[in-house]
Order: sequence, then C-alpha cells, then structure tokens
Amino acid sequence: QVQVVEAGGGAAQAGGSLRLSCVASGRTLSTDGMGWFRQAPGQEREFVAAIGWSGRNAYYADFVQGRFTISRDNAKSTVYLQMNSLKPEDTAVYYCAATHHSGSSASWDYNTWGQGTQVTVSS
Repeated sequence: QVQVVEAGGGAAQAGGSLRLSCVASGRTLSTDGMGWFRQAPGQEREFVAAIGWSGRNAYYADFVQGRFTISRDNAKSTVYLQMNSLKPEDTAVYYCAATHHSGSSASWDYNTWGQGTQVTVSS
C-alpha cells in the first residue's frame, strides 16, 4: 500500500520562501496525479496545486498563481511545492495526496493522503 510523507514545513517571514516535499513509498506514483491541499485552523481543506503524472501539466488555485510552483521527480517518487512570496494567510497544514483523477482540485478524488506539514508565516 502506498504511503506519502510530507516534509519541509516550518516558519517563515512574510515574503519568504519554503519548499515542501512529498515522498511516496510502497509503490511508484509515476502514473498518479499528485496534489497539494492546505487547511488552516477553523477552515475547510482547500486545493492548492496539482500536477499530472508526467509533470507536464500543472494546476493552481487562484490565490497561489505566480507564487507557488508544483513539480515532481518520478525517479525519486517525490513531489515538491516551492512557495515564494509567502503571506501570513498561507499559514496552514499542507497535505500531499495522490489521485487517479489527474489535475483534480476536488479532495474527494484523492485516495492517499499524508499526515501534513505545518507552515507558519509571520508578518
């Protein structure tokens, strides 16, 4: 059974950068779409970004366009989320997930989730 584990969260100043990674184990995810979601305290989990199995197609929520970049290295079974120009409102737990519905922004399309990594952005 596949598992995904996120890493790279932490604290950052507004305007700073963080790079999240998501490593899969158990089987290759090279044929799965991958996505990042986030959940702030008291808020619903929301879509951040998704990437197709080949890495050629990427999809973003409007609020991260131009600031975040999703990428993947199938040889390393790893997906990345480069986050630049961070804002305090980006503070949340960030989750990595795998899906057979490549490019989906719907959390119910994702069947494998990590435990999440905390990102805290201070002003």
